Amino acid sequence: MGSGPSKERRGSSTQAALLGQEEPAESVILESSKYMVVSLYNYPTGHPAHCRIHAGERLKVLSDEGEWWKVRSSATGNESYIPSNYTAKVYHRWQYEGLSREKAEELLFLPYNQTGSFLVRESETHPGANTLSVRKSSDQDRCSVKHYRIQQLENGWLYISPCLTFPNLRALVDHYSEVRDGLCCLLGEPCFIQGSNNVPVVTGPLPMAIRKPTLNWKDMDSSMIFGKDKGKDNEDSLVSEGLKEAIKSYRFMTEGCKGSGHKWDS
Repeated sequence: MGSGPSKERRGSSTQAALLGQEEPAESVILESSKYMVVSLYNYPTGHPAHCRIHAGERLKVLSDEGEWWKVRSSATGNESYIPSNYTAKVYHRWQYEGLSREKAEELLFLPYNQTGSFLVRESETHPGANTLSVRKSSDQDRCSVKHYRIQQLENGWLYISPCLTFPNLRALVDHYSEVRDGLCCLLGEPCFIQGSNNVPVVTGPLPMAIRKPTLNWKDMDSSMIFGKDKGKDNEDSLVSEGLKEAIKSYRFMTEGCKGSGHKWDS
């Protein structure tokens, strides 16, 4: 999953020692209703099967003492100490804080992401600005992720194209989720985060719809409504059992009414 941060990594023995320590009496919980914490790297590094934490997983921060945080994966329940800069904060499921262009592309290539998957991150080349990163195809190459710089006017409004301005990021995302207006594709689901509530959308053929012919009541015979034979021979009947019962109930309730119209010959 790309090269890790420059911070020196602790060995597995140090990690084991840390996990064996008692938890502080008052653990600092960073997660709140405003944002979630997501892992950016596999840890420990090496074969994915040996990792306790995987990139793209939602994390519960149990302790944030120093540069190493104790976290629990919401996807697997695994606990581990990891470098704090192996994580990013995510607001609204799509706005990332502390995410590079390269790492954005890696996250968008993770399973369950597809054409239209997107995220918003801080711009590396323009401090204070944001960038919209969109996966435009299912190909596994860098060219299949498109990046759009989100610029800001003096009045604070935002835009990608000067002819379309928005009061905030949410309005911008909502608009491009409905209309392309120059983007490579419509925005679909936010970049998938394992262990969060965003359920992957599985694309595939639509289920086959079977529609029976429209009924012509003028050609209907009373035997089709009041016939007593049920079962396999009536599976192809144009009149459902529910409709038959409804008509019979209606006749029973209105049997004594005067001035009734057409009467069925039963």
